[in-house]
Amino acid sequence: MQVRTTSRTSDFVEAFILKASTEPLPAGSYYVDIDEELIAGASFPAYRRTMTLLHLQPDAKGPGTRQTLVVDGHELDAALARDQAQASLRTRPV
Repeated sequence: MQVRTTSRTSDFVEAFILKASTEPLPAGSYYVDIDEELIAGASFPAYRRTMTLLHLQPDAKGPGTRQTLVVDGHELDAALARDQAQASLRTRPV
């Protein structure tokens, strides 16, 4: 099985909630790693997402440890889309 990992940064303007977290996550930039596996037998290279990791920001109030959540990639994408839609509504001229 061939696996690839891609990385990106997701920027949130407002706090957001994911099922994998026990509390709302603050606005900010988050590093995201996505693992995908090659789908065997396809006539062209196609990949299926197998894991999405969201790297949390350390607590600014004190010495923090780095935390990573395993999240549902579709849920993270939906939260980011909602955040971007809300941000565009706030910046749209009236």
